[in-house]
Amino acid sequence: MREDDSLDELLDELDGHDALDKAQQQVSITVDERRYGKAVTLVSGLDIPESKIESLASSLKSSLAAGGTVSDDTIELQGDHRDRLPELLQDHGYDVE
Repeated sequence: MREDDSLDELLDELDGHDALDKAQQQVSITVDERRYGKAVTLVSGLDIPESKIESLASSLKSSLAAGGTVSDDTIELQGDHRDRLPELLQDHGYDVE
């Protein structure tokens, strides 16, 4: 790891605006039906760097015990998770529509 990378990470951790930025975002949750009638939960409206979206997606997949991916700044989770997802996103500091 380069010294610049560790400095960037430290600055990210110390950034007090991060929590405020998350709370100001309006994240939306929708469910789409894919091939063979399988449900996919879509989390969109995230205005954060892709690396943080990947990290959030990983955390959500672990919490929900579901598979998923990130596509065009949208988190796609396998299954219908409308019931648990708002609480999990609020735990991460996001405001859910």
